[in-house]
Amino acid sequence: MAVKVLCVAEKNKISKGVAELLSNKHFQTKDTRNKYVKNYTFRCKLPQWGDCDITMTAVAGHILEKDLPKGYGWNDVRNVDLLSCPLIDRFSSKDSEKIASNIKDLAKEADILMIWTDCDREGEYIGYEIMVQAQAGNGRFNLDTTYRAKFSHLERNHIYAAACNPIRLDKNAIQAVSTRIEIDLRSGFCFTRLLTTSLKSYLQNDDKSLVSYGSCQFPTLGFVVDRAKRMKYFKSEEYWGINISIRKDRKKYPFSWSRNRLFDRLLTISIYQNCIENQGDNVVVTKVDNKPTTRYAPLPLTTVELQKDCSKYFKLSAKDTLNVAEGLYTKGFISYPRTETDSFPSKMDFKEYIGKQTQSSEWGDYAKMLIDDPSKFRIPRRGKNNDEAHPPIHPVSYAGSLTGREKQVYEYIVRRFLACCSLDAKGASTTITVRWSTEYFSTTGTVVLETNFYDIFKYANWTSSSKSLPVLAVGEQVPIADAKITSGKTSKPQPLTETELIALMDKNGIGTDATIAEHIEKIIQRQYVIKEKDGHGRGAKECLFPTPLGYALVDGFSKIDLQDISLTKPFLRKDMESDLSAICDGRKTKQEVLQETLKIYKDAYSITEDQMPLLIRAYRDSIRHVQSQT
Repeated sequence: MAVKVLCVAEKNKISKGVAELLSNKHFQTKDTRNKYVKNYTFRCKLPQWGDCDITMTAVAGHILEKDLPKGYGWNDVRNVDLLSCPLIDRFSSKDSEKIASNIKDLAKEADILMIWTDCDREGEYIGYEIMVQAQAGNGRFNLDTTYRAKFSHLERNHIYAAACNPIRLDKNAIQAVSTRIEIDLRSGFCFTRLLTTSLKSYLQNDDKSLVSYGSCQFPTLGFVVDRAKRMKYFKSEEYWGINISIRKDRKKYPFSWSRNRLFDRLLTISIYQNCIENQGDNVVVTKVDNKPTTRYAPLPLTTVELQKDCSKYFKLSAKDTLNVAEGLYTKGFISYPRTETDSFPSKMDFKEYIGKQTQSSEWGDYAKMLIDDPSKFRIPRRGKNNDEAHPPIHPVSYAGSLTGREKQVYEYIVRRFLACCSLDAKGASTTITVRWSTEYFSTTGTVVLETNFYDIFKYANWTSSSKSLPVLAVGEQVPIADAKITSGKTSKPQPLTETELIALMDKNGIGTDATIAEHIEKIIQRQYVIKEKDGHGRGAKECLFPTPLGYALVDGFSKIDLQDISLTKPFLRKDMESDLSAICDGRKTKQEVLQETLKIYKDAYSITEDQMPLLIRAYRDSIRHVQSQT
């Protein structure tokens, strides 16, 4: 008799994709009570269990969500009590309830439960939610008896290997996500109610507007406001410099001052006059430095790098980039697009994936060259990040009929992957330093000798840095063609682009590769931030600007004395992420992290409540400033 195996994926597209691959497209489809989730049944032989009757189904993300119990509505209790009150689990939607019912029914007849959710922390927790629902239908299923498939893309051999070598759900990762969910919910409810009720009568929006708080949302807003403040209070300063050009073989060559610039005009003039008096109109060559130089091929692609580059090159938002990448993943064209890893597995067969790109009319010849010429191929560099969940983003199969955004993102991923497998670019750099009395000036030129990875990675180039230099020897005296004092003014900071914001969030540990886009989208939805074009014509960039409310929230909290705590800076969230990693590693428990973190929020709430007039005043000042500008 065949073993009955229930497999549950995180999305229906993944469920169908796995069913197609394991059954060689010989499966039956059955509807469920949710029109977006199907049950796919087929027979497959797996070495660990023999003949298996497999039912493949799916959820649609989280089945359950944490919530407050009855009696804890607005004005029912003190806001601060929400940091310690009981919590309940409830279905996240009516559709989730239908999905849960389907899993319970299927589990009753199943011998084996195998989870096929995404291989990250969130996927572990969703897998746990699936197990709970299956357990309600079949009490034999628990964390010790439930299997999970570890996979990163939809390719037949890879999926079959995942089915043949299942592992267990990560209990520590489940606890870490549970901790994060509880802290976010409690702090969010507590501060959202305080801010909304306190600011309600002052807001220009309708009475139903929420002034929501989120532990990632506020630091993200903080970055936008910080840039706006730097622009608002910027005061330009005048500076002075000395530029010279030398003459050699009837040509002029500009040299840059080692001091760059000074903010003291009289000192600059004094230095300039001293040089003329002591050395006249000649300089002495003090150093000619010739050395090879290298531009390294890019590291393997992470989610954050994909979001930054797609914003930079294609003007795509972080959210749109992830949506497109998710679509390419579920179609089997690329690996899982949510990853922090920038090192490929040591046993990865790179030439197998390169070979699939040889059929392209645009980059096929380059891919073929990497395979045919061993001297041109290299194992990609290894970065410093490895979450051991998914490999870097890379193409899995060739996609030749894409259009629009899908083509842009897919082509970028392919070219980035091929560039990773290419040699570094090589050049020769020469730096010449000359002395004019007490002052030193230099110039640098680079000759590009081998373009290598730049030949495929069309989004960047190196040729623009090349320039001709004079042939000079150390000790040689060379006449000055021009010498003059220059002046300028410091430039006002530019508005924050989404590319810069993603980089700031990543550097400061705000959000994960999977959630950065959501946090940016949330502060826009909450009308704390707006997107507007800065500049005109083709050079215009879409930038992020705080609304009066967004500006006031950050400005107001900066005036509230929270001692060592900041709700709009990244430090609190960064510490929490470190604690979650400690839970995953077994160095801390869920209860320890909850107790420590919620105490910090309780102290911050007490101070904020007492000093709320400062935040209200900040909002009024922000509105007055806007009105004075119109």
